[in-house]
Amino acid sequence: MILTRWINLRIGLIVLVAVLAQVAFFSYFKIFGASPDIVPVVIAAIGLLGGAVVGAVVGFSAGLLLDISLLETLGVSSLILLTVGYLAGRYRESFEIDSALGPALVAGGLTILAAAGSTAIELTLSVDTPVSGAIVGAAIVKGILAFLLAYPIYPLVRLALRSALVLEEPRTARRRHPAAARASGGRRPRIFRGRGRRARAPGSRVRRVTQAGTHR
Repeated sequence: MILTRWINLRIGLIVLVAVLAQVAFFSYFKIFGASPDIVPVVIAAIGLLGGAVVGAVVGFSAGLLLDISLLETLGVSSLILLTVGYLAGRYRESFEIDSALGPALVAGGLTILAAAGSTAIELTLSVDTPVSGAIVGAAIVKGILAFLLAYPIYPLVRLALRSALVLEEPRTARRRHPAAARASGGRRPRIFRGRGRRARAPGSRVRRVTQAGTHR
């Protein structure tokens, strides 16, 4: 991802909208005793598009804003969302995203991890947190809801940041031509484009001139 001033502004607006939606709407919306958690889904989407460093920085900032908005223990959400953004970015750097199922699975799994991590950190800090089987059930429900929310959220975030995305050659295409990759030293082969209908290499013109001279 190519970060510019306007892209940073877009990312900030995306995070701000996600936090406001979480605080004003999703935190009051209950499904099977658990409220949908939209912020980890947005951070996971940004990490999948921008990489580990971008995901970690944006996750930390979003967590800090979320803690201030909800008046919770300062730093808990920052640490959790930092981890979510970093792991999503590492997934993007290690694996290909060739379908809508991949981002949804990543968002769902990281949301479950975020819910478990939040409970563990609060227990470590001696915050009064009830420990029961309902917490596990609520974390699973949050993961399922995040899985479903990722289907519309990931394309929307990608659309908002499309001008900053760097298109990469798929790994499958590089594996299909190992000999060409070794000959070019791992770089893409150069394509010479001429003015005619077919692309010609520079040496083809020299051969044409030589043939014309022999006919004379």
